[in-house]
Amino acid sequence: MLLAPRLAYFAAVARHEHVTRAAAEMGVPQSTLSRAMVRLEEDLGVALFARRGRTVSLTPAGRRFLTAAERALAEVERAADTVRADADPTAGRVAFGFLHTMGSETVPGLIRAFRVDHPRVRFTLVQNYGEAMIERLRSGELDLCLTSPVPDAPDLVGRRLDEQRLRLVVPDDHRLATRKRIRLAEAADETFVTLEPGYGLRRITDDLCAQAGFTPRVAFEGEEAETLRGLVAAGLGVALLPPPAVARPGVVELGVTSPRAVREIGVAWLDGHPDTPPVAAFKKFLLSKRGSLLPE
Repeated sequence: MLLAPRLAYFAAVARHEHVTRAAAEMGVPQSTLSRAMVRLEEDLGVALFARRGRTVSLTPAGRRFLTAAERALAEVERAADTVRADADPTAGRVAFGFLHTMGSETVPGLIRAFRVDHPRVRFTLVQNYGEAMIERLRSGELDLCLTSPVPDAPDLVGRRLDEQRLRLVVPDDHRLATRKRIRLAEAADETFVTLEPGYGLRRITDDLCAQAGFTPRVAFEGEEAETLRGLVAAGLGVALLPPPAVARPGVVELGVTSPRAVREIGVAWLDGHPDTPPVAAFKKFLLSKRGSLLPE
């Protein structure tokens, strides 16, 4: 840490082999540059320069140190170029997370609409379940995420955008398959297939069943809604799921009249963290979609 601020000074002196010319390039007084080089050598305990007045030449140790210093400075410059490019208002980057169930239609549609006015903005897209995305927000890997339920935590900002009706999905030869709507309590004796614990939809399923007066008997747990539909089609249980992007054969999807079976969809970000211009623009765009994020 003591050496790092002096690496650019050292490289300039090594490049020019002249303290005065190096000081002029770096825009610092010659005395400041000379003192910095003396301290650098003292910190290292090695002579980096052979001095002849204001002219200097590298010692063998100095040449080896210069090679490493130039690599370090080039890496810093690459990092600076990357963060500047990511923050570019017209061609920057947005790291955006979303639920698996948002991936087939909702997110592609959102990005397509956003890029009508921002055609060069780049996206890094991450699909995951809610808790995992929140952790990636906190670690700085994501700028924004679409999640459910809308998080309520002191270090996060969450904004509700829309809600999505959930349906009870049953095999097409099930005793309830001729119905259009049911009360969830009518499925109390059924075997359920659900997402794994930690998924927002799993918590919602457990909560809705509790409101209906029962604890679901879970036979299979998965990580993705369409996998659960496949299990239902195979006759392995029933499931509470959001509407599919494309109707799947082998299942029937029933409206749930009681309790009200919906999940809220919201956008979340870290509180107090400044947005780059492309992130701010995409956040504003998402918030403009309140109430119209999802198809009817």
